[in-house]
Formats: sequence, structure tokens, C-alpha cells
Amino acid sequence: MKSALLTLALIAGGAGATDATYGEHGMALFGGQQGLYASHLPMFHAPHDYQVILQVHVADPATDAALRRRLDGKTALWTIAPEKFELSRLAPASAAPLRQFKADLVQGHFEQGGKTQFAASTIVVDKVLMFRQLTPTQKTSNDASYVQIGSGSQRYLVKQIDSRPDFDHIVSYAAAAGAPTAAITLNKQALQQPQATALSAALHVPASAIRGTVYFYTDDLK
Repeated sequence: MKSALLTLALIAGGAGATDATYGEHGMALFGGQQGLYASHLPMFHAPHDYQVILQVHVADPATDAALRRRLDGKTALWTIAPEKFELSRLAPASAAPLRQFKADLVQGHFEQGGKTQFAASTIVVDKVLMFRQLTPTQKTSNDASYVQIGSGSQRYLVKQIDSRPDFDHIVSYAAAAGAPTAAITLNKQALQQPQATALSAALHVPASAIRGTVYFYTDDLK
């Protein structure tokens, strides 16, 4: 059975286990009624040396609706524990793009005591919002750049990983109608989370608009 699954992976991905990006690619899961998003939990070594952000939905409508209700802009951490696949298949120029994959949807961190809420769900990839390879070279940056995910009132800031060491950071915030969707840049304070006041100043919104951190981690990016 295991051999058969490996053969299917080779056929589907074109490279399968020989692809340097083949592995179990855990992701942070966030969003709500206005959109569901998954952010790959990256490292500075293969097969995880890519920062990838996806817009997704769950194939089963009932599960999708239930998940959106439970997340809906909240900052409680959820993660995706997927079947193994080649991360390179999410690249915009992939010859065999990954359209969907099976995964457990976990409340909490799937490797740190999280509890599976929806097992073996089919995750459909609607859009690849970011796909960039990380460099393992030691580098220091004085700035922290955050891209905005979402275009309505329910938005997220995701830090662009651009130095080593660095931190993976996802922040929830409430945007006003018609607010700009451009990335923001602020001064980086070593590996510390930016204060809500710094984020709100860069966005030109009240500090109360920053709902809080969805995910913050440094250990995988040393």
C-alpha cells in the first residue's frame, strides 16, 4: 500500500519523493467569512525553505461553513497537518500545479498538542498569494515588511521573511471600508513582535483596529 501511494505521488507531482520540496508541509490556518488562508510554516532548509501563502476553501460545504464560523477573524491558532506533497507544485509556473490535498484541521499547533477538529478534509487551493524561496544566508534587516492578506474588513498582516534569524508572524486587524491593501514597513526590533501601536501607525488606523497575533514563532527560523 505504501509503495502504491508513493507511485501515485510520483505520477501526480512529476518528481515525487525525488523533489527536494517533498514532505509534510504544516500550515497556519486563519480567516473567516470573507476568506480562508493557509500560511506554510517555513524553515531555512529543504523541503520547507519557502514562504507560501494560499487562499483556500474546504471541499465539503458543511465543514467549510463550520470552520469559517469558528475562525471568523479570531486570533486563536489553527493549523493544517496535510498529507505529503511537493511544495514546488504550488509555484505559479508549476507544470503540475497542486489543486487540492487532504489534511487534518487542528485547533492549536498540530505538533504541539493541538486537537484535530476536522480530520481528512479536502483543502482546495483557490489562489497562491505568495510563493518565494528563502535563502539560508545569515542576514540582518533593520525593517520588517508585512503584506496584507484580504481586501475587505477582515484582514491579516503576514511578515515577509527576509533575514536570518527571523520570525514568522501573522496579525489580525479590522480594516475600514476601502482601506489600502499595500504592504507596510516598520522598524524591526530584533526578534520581538512589533507593538500594536507600531502596526497601527504604519497602517494609519487606530491601535484598537489591531485584533492581535494569530501566529508568532522564531524557533524554525534561526
